[in-house]
Amino acid sequence: MTWLPRSASRLLAATAAGLAVLLVAGQASAQSLIRDTEVEGIIREWADPVFSAMGLNPADIEVLLVNDNDLNAFATRGRIMGVNTGLILRTKTPNELLGVMAHEAGHIKNRHTLSDGAQNAGKQPMFMTMALGALAIAAGAPDAGVALLGSSQYFGTLGALRYLQGQEGEADLTGARGLEAAGESGAGLVSFFDNFRSQEVFSDARRYPYFRSHPLSAQRIESLRRFVQEQPHYDHRDSPERLAQHALILAKIHAFMDQPTATLRDYPSTDTSLPARYARAIAWYRDGQTEKALTAVDALIAGDPDNPYFHELKGQILFEEARPAEAIAAHREAVRLKPDAPLLRINLAHALIETNDKANLDEAIAQLKHAVVAEKDNTLAWRLLAQAYASQGKEGEARLASAEYYFAAGDDKQATQFALRARSMLNPSSIEWRRAVDIVLASGATPEDLQDLDRREAARRPTLN
Repeated sequence: MTWLPRSASRLLAATAAGLAVLLVAGQASAQSLIRDTEVEGIIREWADPVFSAMGLNPADIEVLLVNDNDLNAFATRGRIMGVNTGLILRTKTPNELLGVMAHEAGHIKNRHTLSDGAQNAGKQPMFMTMALGALAIAAGAPDAGVALLGSSQYFGTLGALRYLQGQEGEADLTGARGLEAAGESGAGLVSFFDNFRSQEVFSDARRYPYFRSHPLSAQRIESLRRFVQEQPHYDHRDSPERLAQHALILAKIHAFMDQPTATLRDYPSTDTSLPARYARAIAWYRDGQTEKALTAVDALIAGDPDNPYFHELKGQILFEEARPAEAIAAHREAVRLKPDAPLLRINLAHALIETNDKANLDEAIAQLKHAVVAEKDNTLAWRLLAQAYASQGKEGEARLASAEYYFAAGDDKQATQFALRARSMLNPSSIEWRRAVDIVLASGATPEDLQDLDRREAARRPTLN
């Protein structure tokens, strides 16, 4: 499991800004994203058929796992869905988590955006109240005017919330229809809302951003309940396999996010289930009990040698104990078992690079090239690729990889600077050179700008007599 800091991410920044403008709920802090092939794979295995049943292309929907204990989820522009680890951990069944994701997909399907319609719905009553306040002051009633001006934000928020209520009801029904079309029950979404409906009443509702951006009402829950109870698949229940997957997800997230002592308390040695043994291995590794952790992982591998994630965990433990050469075999096996997982290839490449053996660089570069084809915006892969090329003395390729790193991170200025340097070092007939030009042009430059730059550079070069 990897934590990816994204404080500069346009995705989360846009969402946070929308919430702040809309709900006057305080500033959302910059978050980080979790990348984990196993958890992502399970969640997508459940959700993709529902997305398809809703008429959405699963490949177009990006699901982000947000490292935050708050109960929250969101859908925003660009068909991006975010789900907090805190929400995942509070779901009691796989169907509850799937229900929440279907609801968020309902927002995407219906093209609801947090920062457009709802914001405009909030502005109209706010501006009207402000105008009335100004008129009252002009008419000689300053106290009434000040009161109206002071309440304008309140009335704006009410307008936005009324708009949100309408959107939420639409997303409920769209999500429930998608679940039914995929052969799933909508009961999980209803039970999830039931579990937290008290948040409307009690003061600790402020702890849960989800219910500020997804306002509940008893009428809304009952309308949804009546609808899903009428559907043919209402009584469909999670399979034992899916329940086991859900338990494993919870154990893995707890083990990586909680203190090791808490994990070992919650998953004691008397619990011999797979999730518990997995959680204890992670807890011992995080607690610095390396040999105990490796013994536990080896036992997991012995029980299921074709599980790539057990090999991945072994490689991660060895790598983070500054034993990259020993980690290579485990990461190679993980890649062999799941060659379509870019994160596993990045792990292998990282271990190869950290051996400081130049004989390993070609293999590392090959693995990273595979990874960035699958995930063009993976900043870690681009950073490692720049490092590997620099170690080989390939300065043009290293600078291009750095340009890709900054381009993926949203820093267009740095991306352009590195792309220009790469362009001056690469063969003009190469694919790499053309990619450097593409990055420069993406920043707003024109082909004429590049031609002018070439003329100026040529004029600066010394001439031979």
